[in-house]
Amino acid sequence: MGYLIGVTALWAFSFSLIGVYLAGQVDSYFAVLMRVSLAALVFLPFLRPSLLVGRQRLALMGLGAVQLGIMYVFFYQSFLLLTVPEVLLFTIFTPLYVTLLDDALFGRFTPFYLLTAVMAVLGAAVIRYDGVDSGFWLGFLVVQGANFCFALGQVGYRRLSASLPASLPRHSVFAWFYLGALAVALPAFILLGSAAALPGNGVQWGVLAWLGLVASGLGYFLWNLGATRVDAGALAIMNNALIPAGLVVNLVIWNRDADLPRLVLGGAIIVGSLVLNEWWLRRRRLAAA
Repeated sequence: MGYLIGVTALWAFSFSLIGVYLAGQVDSYFAVLMRVSLAALVFLPFLRPSLLVGRQRLALMGLGAVQLGIMYVFFYQSFLLLTVPEVLLFTIFTPLYVTLLDDALFGRFTPFYLLTAVMAVLGAAVIRYDGVDSGFWLGFLVVQGANFCFALGQVGYRRLSASLPASLPRHSVFAWFYLGALAVALPAFILLGSAAALPGNGVQWGVLAWLGLVASGLGYFLWNLGATRVDAGALAIMNNALIPAGLVVNLVIWNRDADLPRLVLGGAIIVGSLVLNEWWLRRRRLAAA
């Protein structure tokens, strides 16, 4: 859980950096390409190809392609179809995908995880809901594509990690994850990006460096590592903890308007779902003892 909380705080800052310094100024596909490339450079020096067989390497690359590469393609396209509040609203369904996919891949069904995920969705909706306009269904489906890819990447990594030896140093193989994402990000920039909208000053290059080396490099590694050390309910809930965390950072540092009563209420619901999930886990452990 410590990894997930730490990355939540890290990504909360990242959202504001993107909104203030990159959005509408730097080509989004170039930003994705830079983030993925720099993240891969962080882990390439540690890569030991002999630790995984060919099938495992391809699986890890596939997870990176889905969780980062394809997810970002969906995510950035959604801004062409929806307003920013609508995009943020529709991302709250990720916990539902996490719980359902985790049960499907591990061959079980846990109704309680679905209940706590719905609570997390409700909490995020309280914070982010600003109403929607008509004619948004295509955009809704595109955002759900991004949500599904992010959830599938997390749950898929949990499944893959469970099949690997516990003694395997995860940092020595994680470069395959970013190489898989790069296999999507590079052709996406070539086909959809614009070389006319590259970073124009040192601040933008610095933000991209931070996002690539730290937010994407360390961030996705620690998030996926944390995903293997918690249950599916906690992982689902933490996916929506980013929303109140991001709003708090944006409010405190950039002084953007935020509805504080809704922020407090929605955050309390999300924290309550996490507390309820932990209570249920302790009860189940005591019953099994």
